[in-house]
Amino acid sequence: MKGLILSGGAGTRLRPITHTSAKQLVPIANKPILFYGIEAMAKAGIKEIGIIIGETGKEIRAAVGDGSQFGVKVTYIPQDAPLGLAHCVLIAHDFLGDEDFVMYLGDNMLEQGLTSFVDDFKNARAAGGPKAPTAQILLCHVENPKQFGVAEVDKDGHVVRLVEKPENPPSDLALVGVYLFDKTINEAVRSIKPSPRGEFEITDAIQWLVDEKKVVHHQVLQGWWIDTGKKDPLLECNRLVLEVLEPRNDGEVDSASQIEGRVVIEKGAVIKGSRIRGPVVIGSGSVVDHSYIGPYTSLGRNCKVEHSEMEHSVVLDGSSIIGIARLTDSLIGRDVAVTRSEQKPRALRLMLGDDSKVELE
Repeated sequence: MKGLILSGGAGTRLRPITHTSAKQLVPIANKPILFYGIEAMAKAGIKEIGIIIGETGKEIRAAVGDGSQFGVKVTYIPQDAPLGLAHCVLIAHDFLGDEDFVMYLGDNMLEQGLTSFVDDFKNARAAGGPKAPTAQILLCHVENPKQFGVAEVDKDGHVVRLVEKPENPPSDLALVGVYLFDKTINEAVRSIKPSPRGEFEITDAIQWLVDEKKVVHHQVLQGWWIDTGKKDPLLECNRLVLEVLEPRNDGEVDSASQIEGRVVIEKGAVIKGSRIRGPVVIGSGSVVDHSYIGPYTSLGRNCKVEHSEMEHSVVLDGSSIIGIARLTDSLIGRDVAVTRSEQKPRALRLMLGDDSKVELE
C-alpha cells in the first residue's frame, strides 16, 4: 500500500502566517503539521509516500527531503492549480499505479493513528468475496453536520450516500480527510464532472463507487480530529498535543527559575529567572529571561522572551517577545518582534501585513 498526502493548498485562512510559509509546515508542539501525517503513515507500515505540492512546494521539499528522516521514500507530485481532491488522484496515477493507497489531507490532525484504519481495509480486502471493499472512509460524529460532507450509512455499515453540506443531514457523521482506495478509484475520478465550484470532488468520486454498487466501508474516528486551517483550531490542536507531552530538559535552567508540570526544554535553550508552567515546549536556542510562560504554549527555535508573560500561544522560530505584560491566545509568525516602545510620545506603532488581525486590550 502507498500513501498520498495533499499539501498543495495555499492556506488563505491562516494568513498572514501563510503568505510566506506553507500551512502544512506551521508547527504544533514545535513539529510541522505535515510531519504528523508522514509519521502516522510510516507507523502504519506505509513506506512509499507521494506528496501533492503547489506554490509552496519548494519549502515542503526542503523540510521533508527524500523522506529518509521518517523511514519512508517520498515522491513529489506538482499540482499547477487547486482543482480538487479527486484531481490529486488523477495527477498521482503514475506514482500510485494500480496499488491500494491511503489519501490524507496534509493539514489534518488526528488523535487516532492510521494503523487500525489501514489494517481493517487490508484484512477485509484479503478476505475477498462480495463484501471486499473498494474504498473505506473515516467518519466523525459532529455537532454541526450542515457544515461538512456527511455520510449516510446502512445497518450493515456500508456507505450508501454522501451529501456535501446538506440542509437536512441524513446523519451526524462527517467525512474526515482520510480515505483508503483500491485501483477502482482511478475509474471513478475519470467518470465525474467538475462541481459548481470548478473542482473534481472526492465525495463525487466515492458516490460514483456507491452508485456502481461497489462496497464502501467506514470507520468512526476514535478521539479528536481538527482541521488546523484557522488560528483558533490550530491553538486548540496545540493544546491537545501538549496535553500528552513527556517532560524533558535538555537545556539550561538557572537556580532562580521554576519549572512546573509537563515541560520540554530542547537542547540549547536557556531559562533565566523565569517561571515555566506546563504543558509547554521551549525550542532549541531560545532564551527565556525573567518571564512567565504559562500552559499550552509552544515557543519555537531561537526565540527570545524577556520581561514578558504569555500563555496558550504558538510562537514560530526566530521571534522576540519583549516587555509584554500579557500575551494569550496568539499565533506569532517567524522572525516577528513584539516589543513595548519607550519612544516619546507614547503611542501604539504597528507594521502589519495583509490579512493581519490585532486585538487591543
